[in-house]
Amino acid sequence: MAALTGKSALVTGGSRGIGAAIAKRLAQDGADVAITYSASPERAQQLVDEIAKAGGKALAIKADAADQAAVRAAVQQAATEFGKLDILVNNAGVLALGSITDFLPDDFEKALSVNVRSVFTAIHEVVKHMPDGGRIITIGSVNSERMPFQGGSVYALTKGAVASFTKGLARDLGTRNITVNNIQPGPVDTEANPASGPFADTMLGLMALKRYGHADEIAAMAAYLAGPEAGYITGASLLIDGGFAA
Repeated sequence: MAALTGKSALVTGGSRGIGAAIAKRLAQDGADVAITYSASPERAQQLVDEIAKAGGKALAIKADAADQAAVRAAVQQAATEFGKLDILVNNAGVLALGSITDFLPDDFEKALSVNVRSVFTAIHEVVKHMPDGGRIITIGSVNSERMPFQGGSVYALTKGAVASFTKGLARDLGTRNITVNNIQPGPVDTEANPASGPFADTMLGLMALKRYGHADEIAAMAAYLAGPEAGYITGASLLIDGGFAA
Protein backbone atom coordinates (compact mmCIF):
# COMPACT_ATOMS: atom_id res chain seq x y z
CA MET A 1 0.00 0.00 0.00
CA ALA A 2 1.34 3.43 -0.93
CA ALA A 3 2.21 5.76 1.94
CA LEU A 4 -0.62 8.22 1.23
CA THR A 5 -3.39 5.81 0.24
CA GLY A 6 -6.70 7.12 1.55
CA LYS A 7 -5.39 10.67 1.94
CA SER A 8 -6.49 13.77 0.05
CA ALA A 9 -4.42 16.83 -0.74
CA LEU A 10 -4.64 20.35 -2.13
CA VAL A 11 -1.63 21.93 -3.83
CA THR A 12 -1.98 25.63 -4.60
CA GLY A 13 -0.30 26.86 -7.76
CA GLY A 14 -0.03 23.27 -8.87
CA SER A 15 -0.25 23.43 -12.65
CA ARG A 16 3.47 23.76 -13.37
CA GLY A 17 6.97 23.78 -11.91
CA ILE A 18 7.44 22.74 -8.30
CA GLY A 19 3.70 22.62 -7.66
CA ALA A 20 3.06 20.19 -10.51
CA ALA A 21 5.93 17.98 -9.37
CA ILE A 22 4.49 17.89 -5.85
CA ALA A 23 0.99 17.09 -7.10
CA LYS A 24 2.29 14.20 -9.21
CA ARG A 25 4.40 12.82 -6.37
CA LEU A 26 1.54 12.95 -3.85
CA ALA A 27 -0.70 11.18 -6.36
CA GLN A 28 2.03 8.61 -7.03
CA ASP A 29 2.13 7.96 -3.29
CA GLY A 30 -1.60 7.27 -3.25
CA ALA A 31 -3.30 10.58 -2.42
CA ASP A 32 -6.25 12.13 -4.22
CA VAL A 33 -4.97 15.55 -5.32
CA ALA A 34 -6.59 18.89 -6.13
CA ILE A 35 -4.55 21.71 -7.64
CA THR A 36 -5.29 25.39 -8.09
CA TYR A 37 -4.21 27.50 -11.03
CA SER A 38 -4.66 31.15 -11.98
CA ALA A 39 -4.08 30.87 -15.74
CA SER A 40 -3.28 28.08 -18.23
CA PRO A 41 -6.35 25.83 -17.79
CA GLU A 42 -4.97 23.58 -20.50
CA ARG A 43 -1.82 22.85 -18.50
CA ALA A 44 -3.83 22.24 -15.36
CA GLN A 45 -6.09 19.78 -17.17
CA GLN A 46 -3.09 18.08 -18.75
CA LEU A 47 -1.72 17.40 -15.27
CA VAL A 48 -5.09 16.10 -14.06
CA ASP A 49 -5.26 13.79 -17.07
CA GLU A 50 -1.70 12.57 -16.48
CA ILE A 51 -2.50 11.69 -12.88
CA ALA A 52 -5.74 9.96 -13.91
CA LYS A 53 -3.94 7.97 -16.61
CA ALA A 54 -1.54 6.69 -13.95
CA GLY A 55 -4.49 5.48 -11.87
CA GLY A 56 -4.89 8.46 -9.54
CA LYS A 57 -7.66 10.94 -8.86
CA ALA A 58 -7.13 14.65 -9.45
CA LEU A 59 -9.07 17.89 -9.72
CA ALA A 60 -8.11 21.32 -11.10
CA ILE A 61 -9.66 24.45 -9.58
CA LYS A 62 -9.25 27.95 -10.99
CA ALA A 63 -8.24 30.26 -8.14
CA ASP A 64 -5.91 33.26 -8.29
CA ALA A 65 -3.82 33.23 -5.12
CA ALA A 66 -4.11 37.03 -4.95
CA ASP A 67 -7.89 36.67 -4.55
CA GLN A 68 -8.53 35.56 -0.99
CA ALA A 69 -12.20 34.71 -1.62
CA ALA A 70 -11.11 32.44 -4.49
CA VAL A 71 -8.50 30.74 -2.29
CA ARG A 72 -11.08 30.05 0.40
CA ALA A 73 -13.57 28.74 -2.15
CA ALA A 74 -10.94 26.44 -3.65
CA VAL A 75 -10.26 24.85 -0.27
CA GLN A 76 -13.99 24.35 0.24
CA GLN A 77 -14.42 22.83 -3.22
CA ALA A 78 -11.55 20.39 -2.76
CA ALA A 79 -12.80 19.37 0.68
CA THR A 80 -16.31 18.82 -0.69
CA GLU A 81 -14.98 16.75 -3.60
CA PHE A 82 -12.82 14.51 -1.41
CA GLY A 83 -14.86 14.63 1.81
CA LYS A 84 -11.85 15.97 3.75
CA LEU A 85 -8.37 17.39 3.23
CA ASP A 86 -5.50 15.61 4.96
CA ILE A 87 -2.71 17.58 3.29
CA LEU A 88 -2.36 21.22 2.27
CA VAL A 89 0.65 22.39 0.27
CA ASN A 90 0.87 26.18 -0.03
CA ASN A 91 2.95 26.41 -3.19
CA ALA A 92 1.54 29.43 -5.05
CA GLY A 93 3.94 32.36 -5.00
CA VAL A 94 5.32 35.32 -6.89
CA LEU A 95 8.91 36.49 -7.21
CA ALA A 96 8.93 40.16 -6.24
CA LEU A 97 12.23 41.86 -7.03
CA GLY A 98 13.20 45.52 -7.15
CA SER A 99 14.97 48.24 -5.26
CA ILE A 100 13.02 49.48 -2.25
CA THR A 101 13.37 53.03 -3.56
CA ASP A 102 11.45 52.11 -6.72
CA PHE A 103 9.17 49.34 -5.45
CA LEU A 104 5.56 50.13 -6.34
CA PRO A 105 2.96 49.90 -3.54
CA ASP A 106 0.66 47.83 -5.78
CA ASP A 107 3.46 45.33 -6.40
CA PHE A 108 4.08 45.16 -2.66
CA GLU A 109 0.40 44.44 -2.01
CA LYS A 110 0.38 41.69 -4.64
CA ALA A 111 3.47 40.07 -3.12
CA LEU A 112 1.82 40.12 0.31
CA SER A 113 -1.47 38.80 -1.06
CA VAL A 114 0.05 35.85 -2.90
CA ASN A 115 3.01 34.94 -0.68
CA VAL A 116 1.52 35.65 2.74
CA ARG A 117 -2.23 36.31 2.79
CA SER A 118 -3.10 33.33 0.62
CA VAL A 119 -1.12 31.08 2.98
CA PHE A 120 -3.09 32.39 5.96
CA THR A 121 -6.40 32.10 4.10
CA ALA A 122 -5.84 28.55 2.90
CA ILE A 123 -4.76 27.38 6.34
CA HIS A 124 -7.56 29.28 8.10
CA GLU A 125 -10.08 27.46 5.90
CA VAL A 126 -8.43 24.05 5.63
CA VAL A 127 -8.30 23.39 9.39
CA LYS A 128 -12.11 23.24 9.30
CA HIS A 129 -11.88 20.28 6.91
CA MET A 130 -8.66 18.60 8.08
CA PRO A 131 -8.78 15.56 10.35
CA ASP A 132 -6.46 15.39 13.34
CA GLY A 133 -3.03 14.22 12.23
CA GLY A 134 -3.08 16.26 9.02
CA ARG A 135 -0.14 17.92 7.29
CA ILE A 136 0.35 21.56 6.32
CA ILE A 137 3.37 22.39 4.16
CA THR A 138 4.39 25.76 2.78
CA ILE A 139 6.93 26.26 0.00
CA GLY A 140 9.02 29.17 1.25
CA SER A 141 12.50 30.15 0.11
CA VAL A 142 16.12 30.04 1.16
CA ASN A 143 15.94 33.82 0.79
CA SER A 144 14.24 34.05 4.15
CA GLU A 145 17.67 33.18 5.56
CA ARG A 146 20.04 34.59 2.97
CA MET A 147 19.52 37.38 0.45
CA PRO A 148 22.96 37.88 -1.14
CA PHE A 149 21.99 40.39 -3.83
CA GLN A 150 20.20 43.72 -4.08
CA GLY A 151 16.51 43.99 -4.89
CA GLY A 152 15.20 41.08 -2.89
CA SER A 153 14.06 42.79 0.31
CA VAL A 154 10.31 42.45 -0.28
CA TYR A 155 10.59 38.84 -1.41
CA ALA A 156 12.69 38.02 1.65
CA LEU A 157 10.12 39.77 3.85
CA THR A 158 7.29 37.59 2.54
CA LYS A 159 9.24 34.35 2.85
CA GLY A 160 10.48 35.29 6.31
CA ALA A 161 6.87 35.89 7.31
CA VAL A 162 5.74 32.38 6.40
CA ALA A 163 8.77 30.89 8.16
CA SER A 164 7.76 32.62 11.39
CA PHE A 165 4.09 31.81 10.81
CA THR A 166 5.04 28.13 10.58
CA LYS A 167 6.45 28.17 14.11
CA GLY A 168 3.35 29.73 15.61
CA LEU A 169 1.01 27.43 13.71
CA ALA A 170 2.90 24.38 14.93
CA ARG A 171 1.99 25.44 18.47
CA ASP A 172 -1.61 26.28 17.57
CA LEU A 173 -2.27 22.96 15.84
CA GLY A 174 -0.04 20.64 17.81
CA THR A 175 -2.87 19.57 20.10
CA ARG A 176 -4.57 18.11 17.02
CA ASN A 177 -1.36 16.38 15.87
CA ILE A 178 -1.42 18.50 12.71
CA THR A 179 2.15 19.18 11.66
CA VAL A 180 3.14 22.46 10.01
CA ASN A 181 6.40 22.80 8.11
CA ASN A 182 8.10 25.15 5.68
CA ILE A 183 10.28 23.93 2.80
CA GLN A 184 12.90 26.48 1.73
CA PRO A 185 14.25 25.70 -1.75
CA GLY A 186 17.27 27.32 -3.29
CA PRO A 187 17.53 27.77 -7.07
CA VAL A 188 15.39 25.16 -8.82
CA ASP A 189 15.32 24.55 -12.56
CA THR A 190 11.84 25.66 -13.67
CA GLU A 191 10.39 27.72 -16.49
CA ALA A 192 10.39 30.76 -14.21
CA ASN A 193 14.03 30.25 -13.15
CA PRO A 194 15.81 28.03 -15.70
CA ALA A 195 19.23 26.59 -15.02
CA SER A 196 20.29 28.13 -18.31
CA GLY A 197 18.87 31.56 -17.50
CA PRO A 198 20.68 34.90 -17.21
CA PHE A 199 21.12 34.60 -13.43
CA ALA A 200 22.41 31.03 -13.44
CA ASP A 201 26.12 31.82 -13.25
CA THR A 202 25.54 34.18 -10.31
CA MET A 203 23.41 31.63 -8.46
CA LEU A 204 25.86 28.78 -9.04
CA GLY A 205 28.66 30.92 -7.66
CA LEU A 206 26.79 31.15 -4.35
CA MET A 207 26.18 27.43 -3.97
CA ALA A 208 28.17 24.53 -2.53
CA LEU A 209 26.71 22.13 -5.12
CA LYS A 210 27.27 23.66 -8.52
CA ARG A 211 23.90 22.80 -10.00
CA TYR A 212 20.29 23.86 -9.80
CA GLY A 213 17.84 21.69 -7.93
CA HIS A 214 15.16 19.64 -9.66
CA ALA A 215 11.45 20.08 -8.97
CA ASP A 216 11.23 16.35 -8.23
CA GLU A 217 13.71 16.82 -5.37
CA ILE A 218 11.45 19.41 -3.75
CA ALA A 219 8.48 17.13 -4.34
CA ALA A 220 10.27 14.27 -2.59
CA MET A 221 10.76 16.39 0.53
CA ALA A 222 7.11 17.47 0.44
CA ALA A 223 5.99 13.86 0.11
CA TYR A 224 8.12 12.86 3.08
CA LEU A 225 6.65 15.64 5.24
CA ALA A 226 3.17 14.61 4.13
CA GLY A 227 3.76 10.97 4.98
CA PRO A 228 3.55 8.88 8.14
CA GLU A 229 7.30 8.84 8.84
CA ALA A 230 7.41 12.63 9.40
CA GLY A 231 4.92 12.77 12.24
CA TYR A 232 7.48 14.15 14.71
CA ILE A 233 8.58 17.06 12.50
CA THR A 234 6.70 20.31 13.02
CA GLY A 235 7.46 24.02 13.17
CA ALA A 236 10.53 23.46 10.99
CA SER A 237 11.95 25.44 8.09
CA LEU A 238 13.90 22.92 6.05
CA LEU A 239 16.51 23.99 3.52
CA ILE A 240 16.87 22.15 0.22
CA ASP A 241 19.22 24.59 -1.48
CA GLY A 242 22.42 22.98 -2.68
CA GLY A 243 24.32 24.78 0.04
CA PHE A 244 23.13 28.28 -0.97
CA ALA A 245 22.78 29.25 2.71
CA ALA A 246 25.81 27.30 3.94
